[in-house]
Amino acid sequence: MLHQIKGLHHVTSMAANAQQNNDFFTHALGLRRVKKTVNFDAPDVYHLYYGDEHGTQGTVMTYFPFPHIVRGRPGAGEVGETLFSVPKGALGFWQAHLARQGVGGLVAEERFGEKRLRFSGPDGDGFALVEKEGDTRQPWAGGPVPAAEGVQGFHGVSLRLRDGGATAELLKFMNYEAVDRQGSITRYAVQGGNGADVVDIEVLPDTAPARLGAGSVHHVAFAVENRAAQLEVRKALMETGYQVTPVIDRDYFWAIYFRTPGDVLFEVATNEPGFDRDEDSAHLGEALRIPAQHAHLRAQIERVLTPIAD
Repeated sequence: MLHQIKGLHHVTSMAANAQQNNDFFTHALGLRRVKKTVNFDAPDVYHLYYGDEHGTQGTVMTYFPFPHIVRGRPGAGEVGETLFSVPKGALGFWQAHLARQGVGGLVAEERFGEKRLRFSGPDGDGFALVEKEGDTRQPWAGGPVPAAEGVQGFHGVSLRLRDGGATAELLKFMNYEAVDRQGSITRYAVQGGNGADVVDIEVLPDTAPARLGAGSVHHVAFAVENRAAQLEVRKALMETGYQVTPVIDRDYFWAIYFRTPGDVLFEVATNEPGFDRDEDSAHLGEALRIPAQHAHLRAQIERVLTPIAD
């Protein structure tokens, strides 16, 4: 079992419009934009990161806004919903706030004994706010949402799979254990995790495969403390039969990737070095940061990218 994994690190999705995406996460959800950079493989496309004050692992939602991308088609083999944690009693505030912001798909419900509010992102992304007792993580207090009701970070993710058996075994190997079941959904959690430590598997055997596009989660990343722990995880996964990438430097963390039996792309990312490695903490996400390998293209990149108004 991979005891090095304590929960989520980040979730990365795709969008159609950078400004719309920025407004949704900073204005509607009240998160801090902690990094404004570009896609390593497509430097003419932004890579935007949103989270708590410091971009703490387990709080960061990231996006690739590809102009003119088609909308994704929901289905099996993907992350269906990303779950955010909010304080007990906060959902009344959020119901009214998101309605004022014109956010669609608002549905209040209860699952696994937790009150939650489901809603849709600008590209049809699936989200839910979950009231979570005992979450001591501090929301970003510098945005439009009061800290008393603010998003504390991820609660977890929900996977939609045609067959959950093999992915369930993978999660157990990754330090998760089955803790509850409700209908077709089984909940897995890391005991004593980082707060972003829940993965739900919803089994939908007759559902067509998802099609990646705007509103789709590209990958979900799990957190390990450092590079040494990451190498231990990589070795164990490869010995179990998974095809795992070499370690890749993503500037703010090191990453490895592998495809799950349910066809969801998993990443294992380090908590080091963090988002303040190239910016003062007081000014995270303000300037456009360019990866070193693309530094010589800065002028060209700045001409292509549409500026984002804060």
